[in-house]
Amino acid sequence: MAREQKAKAKKEQAKGKAKEVVGRTAGDARAEAKGRAGQSKGDARQAKEKMKDIFKH
Repeated sequence: MAREQKAKAKKEQAKGKAKEVVGRTAGDARAEAKGRAGQSKGDARQAKEKMKDIFKH
């Protein structure tokens, strides 16, 4: 389960980065902001999984 969540976090981060770049390139501030939000969501999920790993050992 943890491996799936870590993969999901990486996927969210990559997807958010792509949206941010596309938004910046197109001059679309809304898409750029959504991309940054997606990255933050992925970062939070990754941090949660790292904390679970720390307390597991």
